[in-house]
Amino acid sequence: MSDPPVTEAKSGSDASRISELQKWLAARFGDAGKEVPDFEYTPRSVGYLHTLLNISEAKEKSADIVAKDFRRKAAEYRSQAARIREILESVGLAQDSLPSNVVGSAQVLANVANLLNIRDTELSSFLVAMGDISLRKSGVEEKRAKVQKESKILLDYTRKAIARLTYLKRTLAQLEDDLPPCEAQMENWKTNLQVMAAKERQYMQQCANYKAVLNRVGYSPEISHGVLVDMAEHRKELEKKTKPILDTLRSYQDLPPDKALAALAIEDKKRQYAAAEKYLEDVLHSALATSE
Repeated sequence: MSDPPVTEAKSGSDASRISELQKWLAARFGDAGKEVPDFEYTPRSVGYLHTLLNISEAKEKSADIVAKDFRRKAAEYRSQAARIREILESVGLAQDSLPSNVVGSAQVLANVANLLNIRDTELSSFLVAMGDISLRKSGVEEKRAKVQKESKILLDYTRKAIARLTYLKRTLAQLEDDLPPCEAQMENWKTNLQVMAAKERQYMQQCANYKAVLNRVGYSPEISHGVLVDMAEHRKELEKKTKPILDTLRSYQDLPPDKALAALAIEDKKRQYAAAEKYLEDVLHSALATSE
């Protein structure tokens, strides 16, 4: 039962705020010679515009107060100026009766006072203002020297940066010039690498084939090159020892056949041949034992 009155009160409040905003917008746009643009009055826009309205009214009140104060001070200054003018005229120092150089000097003095932002033309006020200007001048000179120093440092940094940039650009140009030959060299190396990989596969296959052949013929690691060299040397020695025997046997072929002598000679040669074979076997066994 209590909800509808609240809703009605809220709707009435929104309608009053919208009406107030419409009047305010019409007045503001009317002062600018423009018409109020069409837009939708949503709760968000109404709240935002109402905040602007409050801020505008507060600033207008502040400006009105300041303007009234300025008008009051201006009236006071005008009355004071009239009173001073009457005093000057009473003592014969009116502006019209003064020489032009005096009027010019007074105008210059007034301009200097305005420039120094002082309210009177007393000597002490000028001295204080000049001292303040001197202090500010010293501060400005210090800041200027600091800025010049920083500018010099920045200029030095800028020159170094420009030099480095120039060096980098020159290096980049050189690298770009060297890029095509390097790419060609890389392609050549790539081709050579492919060829070497193919050769490697071929040599590995050949090595596997040779190992298979060695295994098939009964090769073992004990039969090394050194062992074969020693065996070859012993073979040469045996050939030297057996050659005279062979020569003797061949000479016997030229003799007339004698069965008894031939049998004796054959038995003797068989014994010598058997002794030579046993010596060769002993040498081979000793060579194999040494290699192990």
